Amino acid sequence: MDSIVSLPIRIVDWLGKQSDMKDLTFFVEYPPINKAVPLKKAIVAVGIDSIEITDKFVANDDGVLEKQEYCRTAMIKANLSICVPFSKGGQACHDIFTRIADALTFRTNLNIEKSGCEDITSDRDTDALVMNGWFLMNADFCPAASTDENYASFLDKKLLCGSHIRNSEIHVTAEDKEKWNSPFEAGFYIGTGIASRSVSVGFKPQLVILMAAGKPPVSVDFTKSTCKSYMAAANETLSSLGLSLTSTGFKISGTTSGNVTSDFNAAGVSYIYLAFK
Repeated sequence: MDSIVSLPIRIVDWLGKQSDMKDLTFFVEYPPINKAVPLKKAIVAVGIDSIEITDKFVANDDGVLEKQEYCRTAMIKANLSICVPFSKGGQACHDIFTRIADALTFRTNLNIEKSGCEDITSDRDTDALVMNGWFLMNADFCPAASTDENYASFLDKKLLCGSHIRNSEIHVTAEDKEKWNSPFEAGFYIGTGIASRSVSVGFKPQLVILMAAGKPPVSVDFTKSTCKSYMAAANETLSSLGLSLTSTGFKISGTTSGNVTSDFNAAGVSYIYLAFK
């Protein structure tokens, strides 16, 4: 799940995995879980009161605020409903609230700006004491930049900035980056003398340029009025005589058209190629 509506579930999951919270049961406010009667174990319901996501601005050297193109600021108000058995007393409600506040403050890079709680009430239906509380959390997210910061898993970048991250018009894919870092494959092969052969480059090229080492692009035999071609190029729509693209590289063949013959596999001759991704 990567939508805002899943945020309470993520908070519950994160808190439930903390080693010092094993004595508590966490759940989301809706739908409510069935409670034991009388209540025998402390439970905490988590909900979201409000979420506000705004652009992030940072002052430059002149003190002028500049908008950070790829960053967002999230202001989140989370609600807690803490229920404890009568036998634990009202102090247990405050202790649990403090433990959760400490976990969010010291185990994440969230900024707890404000927190508060209401009066403790009694629930006669479950023989429990109930205290409602809230946290106002502030966090900055910059999905275009890598970070080592320890954001809690329930507040990951994909959750709050998912639509920005998935926008392929402003972000490049891993495949795009690979093409930029290594746009072509250069190689060679030695001719075997057979009529045709396939050469693998490990991907489907968009363009291949091929030439024989130490030979001119075209050799003319004026006596026979014939030509041999030692250079060729091919893309997905057009190709030179004797060269074609394949799903893993390219194929060469000794082909004659009119008085021109392609010669891309002569025995002992070295051929150089450039295959573009």
